[in-house]
Amino acid sequence: MSTDQAQHRTPATGFEGKLDQVLARRNILSRQLEASAELSPRQLAILSKEFSDLADVVAHIEEWKKARMEIADLEAMIDDAGEDAEVRKMAEEEMEALKERLPGLEAAIKLALVPKDEADARNAILEVRAGTGGEEAALFAADLFRMYQRYADLQGWKFEVMETSDTDKGGFKEAVANITGPGVFAHLKFESGVHRVQRVPQTETQGRIHTSAATVAVLPEAEEVDVEINDKDLRIDVFRASGPGGQSVNTTDSAVRITHLPTGIVVSQQDEKSQHKNRAKAMKILRARLYDHMRRELDAERAADRRSQVGSGDRSERIRTYNFPQGRVTDHRIGLTLHKIDRVMAGEALDEVIDALIADDQATRLAAEQ
Repeated sequence: MSTDQAQHRTPATGFEGKLDQVLARRNILSRQLEASAELSPRQLAILSKEFSDLADVVAHIEEWKKARMEIADLEAMIDDAGEDAEVRKMAEEEMEALKERLPGLEAAIKLALVPKDEADARNAILEVRAGTGGEEAALFAADLFRMYQRYADLQGWKFEVMETSDTDKGGFKEAVANITGPGVFAHLKFESGVHRVQRVPQTETQGRIHTSAATVAVLPEAEEVDVEINDKDLRIDVFRASGPGGQSVNTTDSAVRITHLPTGIVVSQQDEKSQHKNRAKAMKILRARLYDHMRRELDAERAADRRSQVGSGDRSERIRTYNFPQGRVTDHRIGLTLHKIDRVMAGEALDEVIDALIADDQATRLAAEQ
């Protein structure tokens, strides 16, 4: 093809045109990164991330284009009258197999092109709190917290307990952990919401089934550059740490309570004996909550109907029921029921619920892009 022909070639439109735009963008980024000496550290980080984010979709596009080229070559081979019947038959079978692969390759490309949640690759702050149900709710909150700890261990993630508020009977009024590892937030973000339990409490002598609840919040861990916190917006109080029942567990004022005045968000931290360490942990939790607050405000502006979608994180929503007498766990958002409650609570079968939620979210977002 001549240079003039190449310049006047009609660009591809529709699906293929969109793919060509992605490849063109990848090439532009590649050239810009080759001249990295001219970029500031921030520009280099932004461009490197975009280039990395395009890697998966580019691999799918190249595989799809390769399959299409092979089909074209095979069609030419079949049309060649000089080929014998055996060669033609082999070419037809190979072409049929490639054509059967195309829809799957196209689906993979479309899914990879769906805008991703920029927080998916982040670590997470997990917060579990007892809801309605008194002591039984606190015991259930502790069970949930341990479930996530076991699940994190099975994934190879680090699970750091940051704060626990215990009850006399071993329950948790509140428990907070920092979970670090690849894809933590992407896997756990759909756990935010109200978790309901139906079972006979340990304190129940008549064997009656009680219903109680705990709330779970999963927040993407925020970096300092994500959220600007002015010292003038903070009120910091120090006090003596206390244990269950209010008894003092420390003789110094090492506990820290930080109030973010513009939003009213309050974070307390008292697990460490050092006031400095408690303050650092409290700031990490505060930063995550403020980042989550910003994300929610932005989501509300972008889509007023987001609450109807899986992953809205609406914590007033009852998302899951754990029925111990019947041995089942039901996620109400996708209508999934597993009759393996012991394995779910052990963290072993929790991935079956999480994987189903991720798949449903992907399907919803893919449909919205059509």
